[in-house]
This record gives sequence, C-alpha cells and structure tokens, in this order.
Amino acid sequence: MDFLSNVEKVFFERQTNKKISTRIPYIRVDNFPKLGLLTSLRFLEWVDTNPDGVISLPTGKTPEHFIKWTQFFLENWKDPKSEAFRKENGLIIDRKPDLRGLHFVQIDEFFPIDPSQHNSFFYYVNKYYLDGFGFDPNKALLINSDGIELYQGQKYKEVFPDMTIDLSLRYREAGSNIESKQQDSIFKIDNWCNEYEDKIRDKGGIGFFLGGIGPDGHIAFNIKGSDHHSITRLTPTNFPTQAVAAGDLGGIKVAKNRHVITIGLETITYNPDSLAIIFAAGDAKAQVVKNALEKEPNVLYPATCLHKLKNARFYLTQGAAVSLEDSIDFYYENGKWTEEKKERAVIDMLIKLDKYGHHITMDDIVNDKYVSKIPDVSEKTVQEVIDSVKHKIKRGITRKTNTVFYHTGPHHDDIQLAIMPRIVHDMRDSSNKFDFTVMTSGFTAVTNEFVYDILKKTLDFVNEGKIQMIYYPDFFFRGFKLKYDKDVNHFLNKIASDDIMGQKRALAHRIIRIISEIYGVKSIAELVGKINELIAEIAGSYDGEKNSADIQKFKGMIREFEEELVWGHYGIKTENIHHLRLGFYKGDTFTESPETNRDVIPVLDQLRKIQPDIISVAFDPEGSGPDTHYKVLQAIAEAIRLWSLEKDLNELRIIGYRNVWYRFHPAEANVFVPVSLNKMAELDSSFSTCYLTQVDAPFPSYELDGKFSTLAQKIWVKQREVIQLVLGKDYFYQNENQRIRGTHGFIFYKEMKTDEFLSHARELQNTMEGAI
Repeated sequence: MDFLSNVEKVFFERQTNKKISTRIPYIRVDNFPKLGLLTSLRFLEWVDTNPDGVISLPTGKTPEHFIKWTQFFLENWKDPKSEAFRKENGLIIDRKPDLRGLHFVQIDEFFPIDPSQHNSFFYYVNKYYLDGFGFDPNKALLINSDGIELYQGQKYKEVFPDMTIDLSLRYREAGSNIESKQQDSIFKIDNWCNEYEDKIRDKGGIGFFLGGIGPDGHIAFNIKGSDHHSITRLTPTNFPTQAVAAGDLGGIKVAKNRHVITIGLETITYNPDSLAIIFAAGDAKAQVVKNALEKEPNVLYPATCLHKLKNARFYLTQGAAVSLEDSIDFYYENGKWTEEKKERAVIDMLIKLDKYGHHITMDDIVNDKYVSKIPDVSEKTVQEVIDSVKHKIKRGITRKTNTVFYHTGPHHDDIQLAIMPRIVHDMRDSSNKFDFTVMTSGFTAVTNEFVYDILKKTLDFVNEGKIQMIYYPDFFFRGFKLKYDKDVNHFLNKIASDDIMGQKRALAHRIIRIISEIYGVKSIAELVGKINELIAEIAGSYDGEKNSADIQKFKGMIREFEEELVWGHYGIKTENIHHLRLGFYKGDTFTESPETNRDVIPVLDQLRKIQPDIISVAFDPEGSGPDTHYKVLQAIAEAIRLWSLEKDLNELRIIGYRNVWYRFHPAEANVFVPVSLNKMAELDSSFSTCYLTQVDAPFPSYELDGKFSTLAQKIWVKQREVIQLVLGKDYFYQNENQRIRGTHGFIFYKEMKTDEFLSHARELQNTMEGAI
C-alpha cells in the first residue's frame, strides 16, 4: 500500500480486514466520527503540500465531523494533547496549515434559491468553510443565484415567478412573452455555467475533492445516468435525490420543482492528479458503495467515473462497506459459525438461487461459496434453518398476557410503521396495558403549507361561529386544557361517518387549544388576532426555513395530536400517549447529542412510573436511519441502565424494531410477526386519516414516491417473499393455523434481554461516538 499517504497508512493498518480487491482503494473506520477524523487529517495533510491548491468540499450532514475535527485541530494546533493525537493518527507535520492560500470551489447549489437562506449551499459554505476554516473569499468560486445574469438584468423571482424552470425551452420555441424571458435566461445560465467550468480548469482543475454519495449513487448532483464527461450545468434531479433534498427545501413539492447547478463528473476528474475522496457512513449506503467500487465504469453508477483517477479513494464506516465482496468474504472466513451466521449464509443462498429450502440439494450446498464452508454442512443444515424460521414465527403469533408495554418512537409514526400489527394483536387481551411515548417534537416533518392551510380553515370556522367551545366563559382560562380526549373522539367519529369537513372542524378544535396553550390568548378577539399573526408569519417564511421556537412547538403539537388519533383507534386515552419533546431535537443542521438531565431523566422518570415489562425502541444500525433514531436509542439505553441500578431487570424485554429506513436480515431478527391483508388495510387507513401532515408524503423515503404506509407494506410483503423461499408455498396456504394461512407480509424484530440490549447500545455508541 505504498500509494497511501502517511495518515491513510495509519488508519489502514488498524483495519482487521486488509484485503482490498476493488477498483478504487478504500479505507474502513469503526464509526462516523472517525470518518470525519480521517478525512480531516488527510485534508490537512494534503494542504501542507498544496498550500495554494484547488479544493471542493461537501455540504449536508455527512461532513459534520470533518468540519468539527478540522476546526478543532486549527484552533488547538499548539496544544500538546492535540499534537500528540495528530501524530498518533499519522499527521506528522509541525507547521499549522495556512488555509488562506486555498482556492475553494463550491460543488453545487439549488437553483433558483435566495443565497441568504440558511438552507442554501451558498450560505452553508460561507458559514462552515469560508468563515469556519478561514478561506480567502477572494479566491473562492461560489454559486450565488443572485449573481447570475438573467434576462435584461432581472431577478430570478421576476423571470421564474413560480420558481420552476422548463429546460425544454433549450430545444423548442417559446410560446409566450414569459417563456421568451425564461428561454433567454436559461441560455444565460448555461453560459454562466460554462464560464464557471472554465475558471475551474484555468486553475488546473480540482486538486482535492471531498464528497458524499447519494441514494442513487450520485456525487455532487450528478445523478444516476449522468455522462461521465459532464461539466458544470443547470440540470434537473431524480426522485431519490429530491427526496433527500426535501428536508432542506421544505418538502418534496418544492424539491421536485427545483433544479440544481452542479459541477460535472469530468469537472471532478479533469485534474488527473486530483485526490478525490468519497466518504460514506451506514449500512443504507452499502449497495451504492458496492456498485461504485466493484462495477465497471457505467453511467448508471456515477462514482465509477473516479476509476480513472490514480488518487481516488473511498473512506467508509464498517456499515457502508458491509456489502463489498471483501467484507463478505472476511465475515464468513473468520470467527465462529454462529447460528446467525449459518442462517444468513443459507438464506442468502436461497435468495441467490431463487429456490425453495426443501428443494436445495447437496450440489447447491457444495457449490455455494459460503454455505459450503459451514462445518459438517449437509441438507440437514438447511432443515435446521427452516426449523429456526418456524420457531421465530411461533414467537410472533404468541400473544402476551398481563404485560405492561412501553412503546417508544423517535418520531411520530415510527411505532406504527414498524410494529403496529404486533401491538394490535397484543391489545386483544384486556389484561395487557399500553403506554406510547414519542421522544421528539417532530416539527421538522410539518410543512409551512400545511400550517398555513389549517390556520386559514380554523379562522374560517371561528368567524362562522362553528367552534362552540370558545364561547364558554372559562375556556381561555382553564377550559382549553380539558377534554383532549374529546378532540380525539370527535375526529375519529367524523372518520367513521366519512365527514371530511367534520374532520377539519375537529382539527380546528385542537388547533385552538394549541394556540391557547402556547400564546395564552384570553379572548376570541385575541385568538383571531393571533391566528392572523401566525398566518402572516408563515406566509413570510421561506420553505425549509428554521421556524421560531413557538412555531416549532405549534408544529410539534399538531404531530402529537396525530399520534393520539392513531392509538385512539384502539381506545388508548391521551393520558397514556406521552410527548417528551427531548431537548436535543432543535432542527439544526447538526443535531446535538443527548444530555443526561435534559434527555435521559425524563425517560427514566417514565420507566419508574409505568414499570414496563416490555419496551420497544427503534434499533437502526450505525445510525443508518435519521440520526434522531440513534440519539433517542442512546437516551433510552442510558435510562434503562440507570433504572437497572434501582431494580432487578432480569425479566425486562426490549423489542428492537426497524421500519422504513432500514431492515433486519432474517438471520438478525428472532421474532417474525405475520401480517394479514386486513392489518395492511388497517395500517394504511389509520396512517392516511390520522397522520394528516404526512398523507401527501412531504418528506418521503428515497425508495418510494408515496406514503410511508405504502412503503411499510411493500417491505412487509418483500419480507414474506424471503420467508416463503425458506418454508415453501405449502407452509402458508395449507397451514393448520388460520393466522399463518392469512399471512401476506412479515414484520421482523429482535427481542432482547436487558444486558444484551445495553451491550448492543454500547457497541452502537462506540460506533457512532467513540472517535478518541
């Protein structure tokens, strides 16, 4: 590995698996912060020998620890501990790098977008790189929407009043005066992009490129299918990219209508000596990483354009590297053959062969690269896996009795999308008790458009005299705090009667209670005035803007009402549905870590009060889902640990679930819950009628342009297909058990004892945070 730098060699030597057979070298690290540490040290190492070099650095959440580590080193360069730590990790330079000589190139930007908005990349690079790292702004090439000349010097809001761009005007005749303006402007933007490209090439091209990789494999905004010879350009994006961008732009409607200006793939590879680094974290990126590193160059895999660069690198966490052939080989060639490893090998063989378990022959077994390695392997081995899967299903249909459940979700809808059929099954026994807790406010999932519309409708109801409760003399003093369960019952009754207007009126009741609680209005006149103020504030906000604390709370309380509606279907009272609003969740670019007093003690207090027998938690590996999932998991794990110091928790069980963000391999899970068509319909109905802010999927998964309930159903069905390969079709339609005969999907989860759960949580904490 002589081609590796000193920093890279140190990190490479720490890898247990040193085999690299991919088309681009890669380095694995244990956790997300170490990914940032490695990239930071390599960046500073490169700058030391290229003080006047041309660099491009990424935006978004992935660079969080790269930015933090770089700032830490620059601010503490002479500190002895910092110096020792740098040298320990391979950065053997004494002189502090001077970043003022670097030429910064912005990678991409939404277009059009106000550059002063906090969700513009122009704002991001100015805040974190030009200001944060001390780059010279006079040497920076930036993409500023306000600085791009359009028709007769007009602003983009004049030329593109609806903020959409029709790129077909490049090739067809304009059909109106506004289209003529837009066509002229598009050509001017194209010229600006060509000039931007020329400026980069005049500097010799990019010498240091650091970028992430998107769900479709994109680097910069060069989406799947991009020409490997592409240059800087104005271009549309695809749905997976839009879904990821929806969180920045304030919803998928905005993201679908927003184009981007991006440097091209050839812009990145123009300098043959460029150090081009792609970094990726989490199992969710594993397949796109595999494609980029193992496939031949192909426009379907944008990052394969980097194969031509001798200095191209991938920096990966263990999860992001998990699907590489090198990783799979190492997994099966080392360590003990546990039951989980054996099951994984056999099930993966069945999937690869598309063959039922009872049809597997010894030829299949001996010809499989991994199954053949199982000690004393035979056809009996496959039968053992079949028996294990049946046992997991048996656990999934066994109903609990006299059990106290404490179901937790990082966000509203997480519990429902993960294990709702299991919960409903357990609810059929009246001896069981249930509490539901949503850990965060969830306000970022509510669009300004939704809030604006419901405020206008609520105002209409008030002005029309259709909200009777506000006329009671004590309503604005104490009455607004009462009858929360009545709001839920009112809304659900209107669902039952298919009364859409009645549902809107029921929602208006809760909206008025929320306004009364947050703003303390004392009369109908004050209420009307406040609603008008809120309408004006929302109308004056841009999509994706970080709202004021009161608006955040307002949005969060709407989501809380939605959660109450879902479990109200089954008679759960609002007093058993808890909204903790943990303080680390603030809607910032980089989410804070949980703190004991602020985020752990509230959970511990609930555990003490509820005394649950079973706790459910979102259990994403390596933070593959939203980072809120991981941080909530840590808060719950610490609360359970503290509780274990007060009480014997040997009988406590923890259900680790996953939903639309990541899935269990069947070998990982130990409980399979059958899902009927009825339960699928139940999920979709309650999701669609109760999660009002989500029914139009404003912040969808990149996997589906639609509701999360639809995606959850697709996942359950796909999981059944895998189990059917193991057990065969006959197992289902000829089964003596009615529930099995009616099974058309499966939920997988992992049930753990306290010690096992805390062990996994500590391992995950080390994976995410244990950088030093």
